[in-house]
Amino acid sequence: MIQKKLDALAQMMDECRAMLFPNGFRGLDVEGQDMVMLDADTAGYVYRVLDGPLPEPSRGGLIRLVGVFEKVLPAISDEYASKYYAQARDVAALAAEIEAMRDK
Repeated sequence: MIQKKLDALAQMMDECRAMLFPNGFRGLDVEGQDMVMLDADTAGYVYRVLDGPLPEPSRGGLIRLVGVFEKVLPAISDEYASKYYAQARDVAALAAEIEAMRDK
């Protein structure tokens, strides 16, 4: 079961990385969050989840990251950027789900 989710996570991440970063979002803060760092943090966590279980402090960081998306997404009015960050949120959420499954 976890392997299927890991495969889906890898595919979703490939799709996410194939998208162009939204114009105008470099150096932009939304709800106090640097949008480039949000993107970079997501990639970092996801690639680490794909490599194996996260240590406990990193698991907490991943869960907080998913919460950040819930805060910033409603504040994004640009249609493409909204789609881009919604996809990144979905990738981060699946990574968090996989980590929760590893505890069982």
